[in-house]
Amino acid sequence: MIDLFVGWPAATYISFATCTIIILFAGVRITRLADALGKRTGIGSALFGAVLLGGTTSLPGIITSVSTAWQGYADLAVSNAVGGIAAQTTFLIFADMIYRRANLEHAAASLENLVQCTLLIALLSIALVGLTGPEVTIFAIHPVSIILLLAYGFGLRLISDTQHQPLWFASKTKETKPESEISIPEGKLSTLWWKFSGYTVAIAFAGYGIGETGIANANITGLSETVVGTLFTSVATSLPELVTVLFAVRMGALTLAVGDIIGGNSFDVLFLAFSDFAYQDSSIYHATTQDTAFILTINLLMSTVLLLGLLRRKRNGIGNIGFEGFMVLILYALAVVVVTS
Repeated sequence: MIDLFVGWPAATYISFATCTIIILFAGVRITRLADALGKRTGIGSALFGAVLLGGTTSLPGIITSVSTAWQGYADLAVSNAVGGIAAQTTFLIFADMIYRRANLEHAAASLENLVQCTLLIALLSIALVGLTGPEVTIFAIHPVSIILLLAYGFGLRLISDTQHQPLWFASKTKETKPESEISIPEGKLSTLWWKFSGYTVAIAFAGYGIGETGIANANITGLSETVVGTLFTSVATSLPELVTVLFAVRMGALTLAVGDIIGGNSFDVLFLAFSDFAYQDSSIYHATTQDTAFILTINLLMSTVLLLGLLRRKRNGIGNIGFEGFMVLILYALAVVVVTS
């Protein structure tokens, strides 16, 4: 398939655009379903956004990273993962701009989202150890990949315990919008699940197409895998996150919006583990360039800034975004400049 794309560049661009449109369309549809299922099942918007919605909207990125890693494109696989985290965190700032009542970090404050953000920082730190530490492998797999999966599972357990037995509460203000104030859509629960599954499959196939066209783009244009992964495939596969967060904010599902981004980012760190399993030569952590480690470090800074924003809970700022939002935008711009220079 890649040979076909390389021999016919127009097919690459058309396929890339088609897959992107599919991801956008499915992302819009799946958001309403996620909000409904989170309430109908009793899971809650924050936890549903972190696990099921976050994982589902991350499917294009998973498949892109795993398929490219399997074919030996280590830099593309890793940069797609870490670039997606940076893009998605920036998407949250765009959502903040359209929510006029207050800063999103203030209005969507919840203990679950704070724990999720802390988990994300921990996962990014573990991944950074793999990228910068000594090259150690077991059956061509770095131990960090196993640790990431275990840490993610433990983190989800903490989030669940936090939801059911909270020992800390975010004070409510007039700008805070609890989930109970948002209407619960009607319809058969089984029908909602079938629709959710159908859009999930569509997103998965589109993710594979993005991965194949990403490889072709690198071969056709001569751009490095890091640039293609960080700026093109990662943004395209992250579009469900942009659609869901903007749509969720417009619906008033603020906790779902923030939970989807942070939870999706945590899941995206696992792309590194999945890619390591798929990469056949050695550990994927040491088959990448220094630029990927730099982008991962930027992600760590962006997530820390976001956590500070959730804790600080400033109501208003310039242009409806606070100091933390501006810092996230500056960090993302810095990442783009360094990768493309």
